[in-house]
Amino acid sequence: MTPTTPDPDPRSSDQHRADLHKDPARVSGMFDEVAPGYDRTNTVLSMGNDRLWRVATTRAVAPRQGQRILDLAAGTGASSIALAKSGADVVAADFSPGMIAEGERRHGGIPNVTFVQADATDLPFGDGEFDTVTMSFGLRNVNDPKKALGELLRVTRAGGRLVICEFSHPPSSTFNGLYRFYNDRVLPVVAKTVSSNADAYDYLNESIRDWPDQRTLSSWIRETGWTDVAYRNLSFGIVALHRARKPAP
Repeated sequence: MTPTTPDPDPRSSDQHRADLHKDPARVSGMFDEVAPGYDRTNTVLSMGNDRLWRVATTRAVAPRQGQRILDLAAGTGASSIALAKSGADVVAADFSPGMIAEGERRHGGIPNVTFVQADATDLPFGDGEFDTVTMSFGLRNVNDPKKALGELLRVTRAGGRLVICEFSHPPSSTFNGLYRFYNDRVLPVVAKTVSSNADAYDYLNESIRDWPDQRTLSSWIRETGWTDVAYRNLSFGIVALHRARKPAP
């Protein structure tokens, strides 16, 4: 993980809420704090849609026995476990040591899932090591998303696949207005009730609002060398599922 200068006042509320510069140490610390209740909180705040998004992502990855899959920003490993049920060898990677520790506590006994702490902009894996790489709800938390996309390309074999599930922007202006009302007015109130760190979810709300739309993210994926780039909207565009392939030599 990239070393950074600590907050001069460790008691400051800024230590608990990462700003939009996405300082790696602060974002990592934020996720460390919420790790134990992270999955439950996500289910409540998404009104259960997180499980539907996970199913859609797993189907897009289409894991098979014998494949080697990198699940980046895996959190506590819920997405990795879904992929591993196929018999694929899954590496669950996350830059938050707290998330990795919680994942190992819950799922450490599953033989075809390995938990690894990893920085998305400097992955500790060899070139062409994975058949498929996937990342759910983590790319927008990286301080250099294009660099992360390039690293994912590097560790994927020629002809291998990329699947990214990320928050996006509903194309309907009416629905987008309702969605923004929920995120700005309802979500903070619910987060204070169900989360151990409501400020963390304020940050997440801001990161969703300021994240680019579907077309822009698709252009970033192309710029970093991926081909066959496509996306489809989930939940009316609240989330978009992006897919691409690493070109053959």
